[in-house]
Amino acid sequence: MLMARYWELGAGMGGGVGSRRRSQGIGLAVVSSLCFSTSGVFGKALIGAGFGPMQAVWLRMAGSALVLVPLVLVVRGPAAVAAARPHWRPLVAYGLTGVAGCQALYFLAASRLPVGIAILLEYLGPVLVLGWIRFARRMPVRRGAAAGVVVALAGLACVVRIWSGVHLDAVGLAAGLGAAACQAAYFLIVERLVVDPLVLTAAGSVIGTVSLTVLAAPWAMPWGVLAGQVGLAGGDAPAWALLIWLVLISTVVAYLAGVASVQRLNAQVAAAICYSEAVAAIGVAWLVLGERLAAVQLAGGAIVLAGAYIAQRAAARPVAALVPQAAVPVPAGVG
Repeated sequence: MLMARYWELGAGMGGGVGSRRRSQGIGLAVVSSLCFSTSGVFGKALIGAGFGPMQAVWLRMAGSALVLVPLVLVVRGPAAVAAARPHWRPLVAYGLTGVAGCQALYFLAASRLPVGIAILLEYLGPVLVLGWIRFARRMPVRRGAAAGVVVALAGLACVVRIWSGVHLDAVGLAAGLGAAACQAAYFLIVERLVVDPLVLTAAGSVIGTVSLTVLAAPWAMPWGVLAGQVGLAGGDAPAWALLIWLVLISTVVAYLAGVASVQRLNAQVAAAICYSEAVAAIGVAWLVLGERLAAVQLAGGAIVLAGAYIAQRAAARPVAALVPQAAVPVPAGVG
């Protein structure tokens, strides 16, 4: 805890340690967004090959758990697991909301609404983060973070072209708003958890896998699909290769980098920077699937990036300029 406070004060004083920590957080947030952005294309390919949306999510979670649990035991050892036990309640909440809930509800929303609307609904999450910090925690919101969220949300509306083809299915709308709430919970929970990112991500994967097992019904999955080819970018690709990418890059690396970034920045700033994920996802679809971008989408992408830039500058403001936070534990990010 004292070390966590040291890091926070270092960032507030603008010292070399705080500056490096802030730069690492921003870089990790961008890496996380880029990795997450590839999940839509590869996940959609697996769904098109015969897996259901919940089954695709379950495969991501189960595959991640198979990778991360042994990795934790080898790299961190049993002591790291024991150290995380006192935090089991927020760990369970993180797995149910930030991992299982966010992904499952987004897939449900996307299956009943235009994908652009589903993305826009999910990315109300950063707005909910600011609202929770201001009204539930009764803490001031960094102006830069708030401005960045507003600018990025406006840019995202242009990227997804919200004005075209809007059809608000009640279940889809509820699922999209649920995904936003889960995304907000992800940032808010991780910000206060003093747990090694590797242990935290592994726990989230295990909890997510268990919680989605009944909905995914893995015993009824078309497992034979993984041995064949699936359509991608006008051609064919090995289904198993897409799953490996989905697990290792779009889930393991994405969550590890995301958790570490929130622990180095804060929920306000990291949530705003995550808007770059939507822009990256559009870019991946353009490169891989040949989906051309309209001029308004390109402009929207630039606006989103501008919002993320405005938000990340808020990380450089001295903490003392806000309010005393001695009673609030600030996690010291690990690796």
